[in-house]
Amino acid sequence: MAGIVQARRVSNHARWLVLLLGAAVFINYVDRGNLATAGPLLKTELGLSNTAFGLLISAFFWVYAPSQLLAGWAAQRFCAYRVLAAGIALWAVATVATGYAGGFLALLVLRLLLGLGEAAMFPCASKLITDHVPPERYGQANSVTALGLSIGPAFGTYVGGLVMAHYGWRPSFVLFGTLSLLWLLPWLRLRRDTARPHAASAPAPSLLAIARRRPAIAAALGHFCVNYSFYFMLAWLPVYLVKVHGYSIAGMAAMGGLLYLVEAGSALLFGYLPDRWIAAGASANLARKTMMTGGTLISAAALVGAALGDARVALIALFVAKLFGGMTGSNIYATGQTLAGPAAAGKWIGFQNAVGNAAGIVAPLLAGWLVDRAGNFTAAFLVAATISLCGAFCWSVMIGRIEPLDWPGVPRADATR
Repeated sequence: MAGIVQARRVSNHARWLVLLLGAAVFINYVDRGNLATAGPLLKTELGLSNTAFGLLISAFFWVYAPSQLLAGWAAQRFCAYRVLAAGIALWAVATVATGYAGGFLALLVLRLLLGLGEAAMFPCASKLITDHVPPERYGQANSVTALGLSIGPAFGTYVGGLVMAHYGWRPSFVLFGTLSLLWLLPWLRLRRDTARPHAASAPAPSLLAIARRRPAIAAALGHFCVNYSFYFMLAWLPVYLVKVHGYSIAGMAAMGGLLYLVEAGSALLFGYLPDRWIAAGASANLARKTMMTGGTLISAAALVGAALGDARVALIALFVAKLFGGMTGSNIYATGQTLAGPAAAGKWIGFQNAVGNAAGIVAPLLAGWLVDRAGNFTAAFLVAATISLCGAFCWSVMIGRIEPLDWPGVPRADATR
């Protein structure tokens, strides 16, 4: 009887853990995307060019991307619960302070601090998921975080856009940053009142050992290719809808929010389906590769449609790109977690995310430069489509088989094949 009670306690712990991680990712992307939503107002107030605004967006990733390596190490070395709590506290304070920033330099510094705090999110989440969730349910667990990843921009774009339309851009940062701090209350209670992970962590391979493996390199490059399109649209979608399609701030908020809601629904669906496929007897290799390759190929075609089509075709293409962006969003971390296993998940995702989020540095800047040079978004969309095609190669060919890797001195994790 005691064993049954303990098993139920662990199961409840895992359920609440995953839900709170999804909420944290939601908060992460609300706070991260606020500056892009404020773009049409902020650019006018500060007199910024497209290139200068792209610089502000990309500054977040100057710290965020390399700090993934530190966060991955910290998640594996220390208590991942506490590392994540500290990260959220830092990024929430930086978000509040952004509402009081007096100029370009202050905004730049606060974006750097935001990037440092948010770096804790995915390495810690992956470490905790692999400690508490069995491999055959990685897709479902990651679909919850992918849902937060998509609903965060939807909520931030819609609600943040409406707040900005009525009160200006500054109050939205103060509001969302303050609300972010409230997440710590249930998280600290979860840590105090629930059981430890169901299995002790095995010795972790070194970061160098991970970085030398071809699947890790392929996953990292593939992650960059997926993220390029995501961050291009996260940074420039509000400006694109207002300047190209003539939306008001409120109209942009509604359309942008709807696009991200489509991606959110897709993330849930395509997180659930491959897990069911695996449970029915398919290999993790077949299920995850189908999701990642199919998602990148269809997204690439949609981005070409957005570049070359008329206004109606372009908007339809954006919805298609978001629909299949959810397919990759639910499986990109599940793939890395499957390959790494619990012993390496924190460091692996730290490495994968460090390379993948370099796209956040490149995409806003390159797109801004292309828009300034051409006077339209055509070239920016075509570059995103080309990079998405490169991602399809990484996920289908370069990565090899998607199955748990052997680490010297570390027992191999069980996996559903």
